[in-house]
Amino acid sequence: MQKAIIIDDEAKGRLALRQKLVDYCPQIQVIAEADNGQEGILLIEYHKPDIIFLDIEMPRMSGFDMLKEIKEKNFHIIFTTAYDQYAIKAIKYAAFDYLLKPIDIEELKITVAKVEQAIEKAETEKNNPTKKQVELIQQNIEHPKKQFHKLAIPTSEGLMFYDINDIIHLEANSNYTNIYFSNKSKILASKTLKEFEELLPEDTFFRTHHSHLINLSYIKRYIKGDGGQIELQNGNYVDVSRRKKDEFLKAIGY
Repeated sequence: MQKAIIIDDEAKGRLALRQKLVDYCPQIQVIAEADNGQEGILLIEYHKPDIIFLDIEMPRMSGFDMLKEIKEKNFHIIFTTAYDQYAIKAIKYAAFDYLLKPIDIEELKITVAKVEQAIEKAETEKNNPTKKQVELIQQNIEHPKKQFHKLAIPTSEGLMFYDINDIIHLEANSNYTNIYFSNKSKILASKTLKEFEELLPEDTFFRTHHSHLINLSYIKRYIKGDGGQIELQNGNYVDVSRRKKDEFLKAIGY
């Protein structure tokens, strides 16, 4: 049984989420609710929950602001929010889980199961990445006019934190992705190439092929051909598909 706290300024939202957890996620015990960030902080410090369901848009103190005030972040966070493209992007960059309002039952069950697995893994490895994730999300949201630069990448060893400007090339590997960095290191990420394509800035990263996503800043040369081929600065060669050729040449100003 996992202990949970719901923090949301809307009473109807708290009631609806609590009832859905009772009906469809009985392994989650809601031990407290708060209608504002200050009360949420006190409840977290007192109850020490395993999970908090945290609304982002709250008056006086947003969910993000609330997290800044908590010193010991020994819990897992599931953000709840109405559609906010910027906030959701910040959440994804920090690899947090989130639920869109109104909360879909299937999405709730999937997200809760995912967080439960993360809790079990953290207990086994005695490692909770929440503090670093919160630091990352704060870095990103504090500069709303700037492109997000830091990215949390899930791997078999846990979350790894990288600057996206250090990524040279991403390569599909079934439901995983090989990522190559400027320091010549390589990792296997637990996300598909499509997920990274949707997350990374399209003015910097380009999908040249169904198996390849490259950082345009690291192109060494383009070799003409049917679709063509790219030599990257790390010495790797990447194909350009025929249907992507014109779009690619436009992207590099050719």
